[in-house]
Amino acid sequence: MKRAGDIFSALFSNAQMKEAGEYSALISCWKDLVEKNGIAAAASHSWIKTVDKGLVWIEVDHPGWKQILQTKKSKLLSDFHYRFPKMEISGISIVLCRPSSRPADMDNVPVDKNSVPVTPAVQEKAPPQEQPPDSGYDVIKDKALREVLMRLEQRIIENQQTG
Repeated sequence: MKRAGDIFSALFSNAQMKEAGEYSALISCWKDLVEKNGIAAAASHSWIKTVDKGLVWIEVDHPGWKQILQTKKSKLLSDFHYRFPKMEISGISIVLCRPSSRPADMDNVPVDKNSVPVTPAVQEKAPPQEQPPDSGYDVIKDKALREVLMRLEQRIIENQQTG
């Protein structure tokens, strides 16, 4: 059986691996950032959906959490700048999630069924399609990590094609 590092090395260049590591670290630090800013409970009701052109998209499962995070937006942005200076994060957008877009590990958190999802002002690109079994993604059991890596790969490919 191949190790995850071997699979990633086969799929991505060293530069892509470094970028993936930064992206993964950013996604993973969300709980720490909200705790540091005195809103630890927000960690189970919000998550970083993606990072696109310097904008961190954060989804929440209730309008109240959106309002709470809005009050800490400048502190969160400052923390992103401090932790990830090379990513050149210029802003944060906080949106209400569509129920189908909630991460699998948050399925046990209740959602307000009366809330209406907000569509981001910038239209999101469709998520990458599932990869064929020989792509290497099938060995990643953590669905959330697999989806993040697939989105990252898609974004890197798009950036290489446009830049």
